[in-house]
Amino acid sequence: MSTFNVPKREEVSSGNQAIFDNLEKMLGFVPNLYATYAYSENALGNYLNFSNAKTSLKAKEKEVVNLAVSEVNGCTYCLSAHTAIGKMNGFTDEQILELRAGGASFDNKLDALAKLAKNITENRGATSQSVLDNFFAAGWTKENLIDTIVLVGDKTISNYINNTTEIPVDFPVVQPLEVETI
Repeated sequence: MSTFNVPKREEVSSGNQAIFDNLEKMLGFVPNLYATYAYSENALGNYLNFSNAKTSLKAKEKEVVNLAVSEVNGCTYCLSAHTAIGKMNGFTDEQILELRAGGASFDNKLDALAKLAKNITENRGATSQSVLDNFFAAGWTKENLIDTIVLVGDKTISNYINNTTEIPVDFPVVQPLEVETI
């Protein structure tokens, strides 16, 4: 059992309290994972700046990466959050399951992105040449590659924080993946 509780607003620094207030206004609540970052004086602000930085990837494409990476890293919190966000970005339940498995039979370009994100994560950056070749053949650029690697790092940070702290999931909880890997 985790020794981490989700910190409440009054338990965090004044700087983090201001971020909590902002999140409350934007999202209607402070996600437990973000609150957990607030154990650190600087981590929450740093993470949000990093996570919300400009990228060549569109919101829907980011969710492809977030789902594939979170599945490899076994992060139920992030899988639950990004399943909800993926649905808001137009993915169906079936498509989300495919993306979690590291593929997208419904879209060749997203398939190459999902396979790349999964391969980078599984191999800790030692990406397979055939996966890279497939990524570029699908129309992605070197800029997209670098932005994808940055996003893999971004999501891995959250996965590791949740997997270490085991804070409660405050999104509809997803079930373990039961489909064959694509």
